[in-house]
Parts: sequence; structure tokens; C-alpha cells
Amino acid sequence: MRQKLNLITLGVENFDRAVAFYEKGLGWKKSAMSLEGLALFDLGGIIFALHPRDELAKDATLEYQHSEFSGITISHNTRSEKEVDDVLKKVKKLGATIIKPAQKVYWGGYSGYFKDLDGYVFEVAYNPFWELDENDNLKL
Repeated sequence: MRQKLNLITLGVENFDRAVAFYEKGLGWKKSAMSLEGLALFDLGGIIFALHPRDELAKDATLEYQHSEFSGITISHNTRSEKEVDDVLKKVKKLGATIIKPAQKVYWGGYSGYFKDLDGYVFEVAYNPFWELDENDNLKL
């Protein structure tokens, strides 16, 4: 398998509410390639998708089981500590749950965590050791 991910799909309980959180709340632009029941957001090389959870579970031939922590986080890297604070304030106003307020962390950066409206865990982080290019892509 090539070392490449192309699509991340989150199964959501309330599709319209989830789309509104990302599209209207965060200001992400939904692709014209989106379909009924499938919202696609181009993240510059990776597509982020939302799909009704029961349909996604059925497609994967699995039964959905709620968990407080699935072992996966989705991270948004910022250009400053202030931007971390700003993003966390915004998502809180949109109904997300802040599970770890922004703070200096053991690896030398600054980060906080929130759960979106469906309980997916997002980290918002500033890493002074990693560079972002002009398109906000990480340069390792």
C-alpha cells in the first residue's frame, strides 16, 4: 500500500447538524462533488467527509458502538498559540465540548482538545518545531 491517505470519513448521528457545524460554523467550503448524505470538504490533498453513521456502519458491515475514546484524534495545527485559543473559543460557541483547555504540553508545544457534535476528538495545536508551508501543510 502506498504511504498516502486520501479520504477521512466521519459517521455522524445528525447529518444536517454536522454539516452546519463544519460548513456554517467553521467556515469550511463544501465541495460541489458532495452528494445527498455525503458532504465532502477538500483539505488540500485529503478529503474530509461526513456521512450518516448508521449508513457508514452498514457499509463497513459493523455495528456502531459508542466509546468515550476510540484511540484516534484528528489534529489541526496552527501558526500560533493565540490561534489555538481562538479556534477553541469558536468551536465551543458552536456547541463542541472542550475536553482539555489549551495549555503548554510535555512535547514543547501548546494544545487543547475538543469533541465535535458527534464526539470525535480533535486536537488544536501549535508546534514550534514544525513548519507550515504557504498552504498550511505540515513540512516534516
